[in-house]
Parts: sequence; C-alpha cells; structure tokens
Amino acid sequence: MKFYKKYSLKEISEIISCKYIGDPNFPVLGMNEIHVVEPGDIVFVDHPKYYDKALQSAATIVLINKEVECPEGKALLISDDPFRDFNKLTQYFRPFTNAAVSISSTATIGEGTIIQPNCFIGNHVVIGKNCIIHSNVSIYDHCVLGDNVIIQAGTIIGADAFYYKKRPEGFDQLLSGGRVVIEDCVGIGALCTIDRGVTGDTTIGEGTKIDNQVHVGHDTLIGKKCLIAAQTGIAGCVVIEDEVTLWGQVGTTSGITIGEKAVVLGQTGVTKSIEGGKTYFGTPIEESREKLKQLANIKKIPDIIEKLK
Repeated sequence: MKFYKKYSLKEISEIISCKYIGDPNFPVLGMNEIHVVEPGDIVFVDHPKYYDKALQSAATIVLINKEVECPEGKALLISDDPFRDFNKLTQYFRPFTNAAVSISSTATIGEGTIIQPNCFIGNHVVIGKNCIIHSNVSIYDHCVLGDNVIIQAGTIIGADAFYYKKRPEGFDQLLSGGRVVIEDCVGIGALCTIDRGVTGDTTIGEGTKIDNQVHVGHDTLIGKKCLIAAQTGIAGCVVIEDEVTLWGQVGTTSGITIGEKAVVLGQTGVTKSIEGGKTYFGTPIEESREKLKQLANIKKIPDIIEKLK
C-alpha cells in the first residue's frame, strides 16, 4: 500500500505513539508485507527468528519490538507490539468506510459494462469497459477490474485476508488494506471468493479463467491465461505463473510458486514449489507418471504377499 503523500519518520511515529531511530525527516512512502516490500515501505517484525530477514529486506523502515543496530540507509520504529501498530497504520491510511448505497458514488464503471441486480460495488472500485457483473456479486473497496471481465453470480471479490496472531485472549486479525486487481478478459465463475492483499494486491492475470467455487487467498499472484477448475483452494502468497492449469479440488500451501505451463491433476495437494512444463498428481505431490507407477505397484502388493506364503 502506497500512501497518498510522503510522510516523515517522525510523523509515522506520532500516529502509533512509538519511539523511532533515524533521521526524523526520513521518508516513508507506504507499508507492505515482507515478500513485496520496496524502498520507502514499512515492514513489521515481532519475532527474533525473522529480525534479520526484515532488517535486510528492501523495506527501509522496520517496525520492530526490540532496539537493534539500524542498518545503513534505514530507520526503525520501536514498538512493544508491532502487529498491533501495523494494524493502527492500516486503520489510519485505509479505514473501513460504510457504504450508504449498493453502488458507491466513488466507484468508476466503464462504458458498456453491465451490472445485474443485487450487486454491491464498494468505495473507490474501478471497473473497466464491457464487463458483465452478474447478480449478487460483491466487490469490496479499492478493487480494480480491467476490460471485458465476466464475473458469475454470488462471487465475492476483496474479502479480508485469513491472517491471525494467536494471543492469550484469542486470535487477533491482521487488518486488510490491500486490493484485488483483475486484469483484462478474465472470467470468474459463480460462488468464488478472492481475498484482497493485506497491504498489497491479489492479482488475476489477463485471460485467466476460473471455474465455480474457487478460493484464492490473500496476496496471491495468478499469471496470464491460466485455467483453474472447480473447488480449487489456493492459499495466500502463492505465485502461479502463466498458462498453468489446476484441475478440480487442487489445494495448495502458502508461499509457493507453480511454474509456467505446469498442469496439476485433480485432488492434488501442492505442498511445495513445482517446476513449470510438467504434469503433477497426488499428495505428496510428484510428477504424474511417477505417481501413477507407484499406485500401480501398490496394487500388486497383495499378489506378491500371496506368492511369498
């Protein structure tokens, strides 16, 4: 998430009432998660295991719960609870705003686009030209759709990320201030859910087609001309490269990459990153030819046991 103007380190520290280390005029341009940070961004870290990763990331402002040596060219925000204060920043820069009508007056809708009855179009949504948004679709605040996008009935675009911190009193949600960006000529089936990024974008690439009842987690990047069949579940922060095919009921873990033109057969659990240009099957996932050989050999086990008697 980029801020609408440049802030200083001192100004940000005052918003969250915390100490800072660095030049008070150090520029702050936005905030983001560690896998997508850029210079000028704030990243938060609250566990010693990840201190080095955060401090050596592209982010130039680190919101951290311990005073440490500040790397050259960076600044620190010292907080007793970085998770809480990251949420405060999200609330400050992108607060939840009640929608008074079904289609917000701040939404931009392109020429030739058709919006069927009972849809909700949130604040600052942008929809391109010649789209068809079928009935009972909800598109949450700040989401962006390109031209010639078709969304079938009952789909939700931009729901909150499934991201929680366990505390003694229960689970504390990391607030979502990101977007969903859907590029030109994407087709999305009925009853799908596509979560927005926590602070960045969940992106569906140009020409990709998604079947009914598919879930796409927060901050996932789906490339161009992919095919994703029904009841597939894609976790957060996954990278799916161009022209990938995921058949029905595929499930993925988070933070992995599925290489270009990979094919994943139905009911496969994608538990690790996989190379492109190959076909995969099974859980744990393997190349389909090898996995099918293994299954064929398993069927022979009773006969082998019988011969050994």
